[in-house]
Amino acid sequence: MRILFAGTPEVAVPSLRALLDSSHEVVAVLTRPDAPSGRGRTLRPSPVRELAEQAGIEVLTPKGLRGEDVQDRLRGLELDAAAVVAYGSIVPPAALAIPAQGWVNLHFSLLPAWRGAAPAQRAVLAGQECTGMTTFLLEEGMDTGPILATQEVAIDPFDTAGTLLSRMAEDGAPLLVRTFDDLAAGRARPRVQDEDGATHAAKLTPAEAEIDLARPATEVSAHIRGMSPAPGAWTTWEGARMKVLALEPVHAEGPPLAPGQLHATRKQLLMGTGTGPLALAELGPAGRRPMRAADWARGAGLSEGAAFGSATTNDHGGEQTQEEER
Repeated sequence: MRILFAGTPEVAVPSLRALLDSSHEVVAVLTRPDAPSGRGRTLRPSPVRELAEQAGIEVLTPKGLRGEDVQDRLRGLELDAAAVVAYGSIVPPAALAIPAQGWVNLHFSLLPAWRGAAPAQRAVLAGQECTGMTTFLLEEGMDTGPILATQEVAIDPFDTAGTLLSRMAEDGAPLLVRTFDDLAAGRARPRVQDEDGATHAAKLTPAEAEIDLARPATEVSAHIRGMSPAPGAWTTWEGARMKVLALEPVHAEGPPLAPGQLHATRKQLLMGTGTGPLALAELGPAGRRPMRAADWARGAGLSEGAAFGSATTNDHGGEQTQEEER
């Protein structure tokens, strides 16, 4: 099949690579325009563009797909189908009609669950033990089109949304290729989604990422992992935001801890919740790079009773002064 690939971030790269290695022909790649990145805000190409250019594939970077010029270019490609993986832009009806067999989207949930921008994140936040991927035909509605294929994926107890999404990106690539194999062979049997099971996966916000330390440990764990790596679950330490980015198994039980209270051992940093401690693996202090939680704790010189999310004390056990805040 002659395929257009539409995708932008790193999570789309395994699918493009798999299609390039398949029996299908990727005739062009559609990706978002170069975006500013880093402290210098230098324009950088998307990961998908970088791979396409390495493979010698034509790259299209329009700001949108409503213009006649880009639609005429797509018609000129004589497409059998288009693949979509995290492209990041709406495909309007006129463009949807161009490929002979439509646009096939790889979505990182078991539709109709978690339609929208953050399906993997919402599955982790909800405390699910299983999610999956779906290939489906794009239509005008948000992730509402007929389902072509699905594959379940287990959510490990210490998976973050980031680690889960990376794994699904790799596992979803062969699912996408098999879907095109089925379309080419006439084996595909699209089925209508069951609207009764539909849920919405809205984009995550920093305000939503604040940790409620009084919740049960299982819920706090799901919140931290679902918000990682972005926007990053956060609480406060000495008046500044502290991101909690990853957890790890508790190696040894410490003393009873109130919600947010910290206890450092030689190898771990424990934090209290409403029902029991969690072992923090990675923290993101304000204005600093992410670091091992145990390393941060050693540098912080935690006083007895030190806690996240409260009026914490300084390294010497006294209340923080305005001079210290400077």
